[in-house]
Amino acid sequence: MIKAVSFDFWGTLFRDAFSKERQEYRAKAIINTFKRDITLNDALEAMSIVMKEFARCHIEEQRTLTPEDAVDMVSLQLGVDLNPNEYEYLAEEFATAILIFQPEPIESALEAVKVTSQFVPVGLISDTGISPGKSLFKLLEIHGFTQYISAYRFSDVEGVAKPQPIMFEKTALELGVKTDELLHLGDLEPTDIVGIKNLGGQAGLFAGINLKYMTSTTANYIFTNWQEYIEQLPKILNHYFLSPK
Repeated sequence: MIKAVSFDFWGTLFRDAFSKERQEYRAKAIINTFKRDITLNDALEAMSIVMKEFARCHIEEQRTLTPEDAVDMVSLQLGVDLNPNEYEYLAEEFATAILIFQPEPIESALEAVKVTSQFVPVGLISDTGISPGKSLFKLLEIHGFTQYISAYRFSDVEGVAKPQPIMFEKTALELGVKTDELLHLGDLEPTDIVGIKNLGGQAGLFAGINLKYMTSTTANYIFTNWQEYIEQLPKILNHYFLSPK
């Protein structure tokens, strides 16, 4: 019995988790902040090392580093100590690059969230990276998603990443349902699908961008685009909601 639905962010509602333009912007911020003889290649290499460490922590430790962690790593790699103002400035540049070079919402993603909210409460559960939850929330706000979403979980805020249970448990609690009454939609089998199914909930694999798990998923549902999901939603929910609220 599904009484609430949650969405993943990257690869589900928005595309382009990695952007060359954002990396170059951050690299130039490093050069401007350090005021040393640092080339663009040096700064880009430092950022590449940072991103690899972010990915390692996410996969191996299921936790998310922060923009401040990125500043610490870059400073160590390049051998430069920053004063508090420089430190704060660079962390903010890292965090907000995504608002300058914005990713695009996936086609019909906003409509999918809007239609879902007409039936059941909606949440968002997102693992983050160097772009923190506050920046992702701003993107959701800019593109009109926030008026339909009632609960937010970002891994940098929670201190753990999916598939850790707390990401789903706190969302379900905030939406006023049990975890086994939650349908979570995402594009990654090891985090989105496994995470909610471990708690007895239902899972929908969104394969509109990422096709990797289509033939091996344990998800209850598979959607290749959001219009397909919107068409199936009343049937998925009709055992509990006969009409939109």
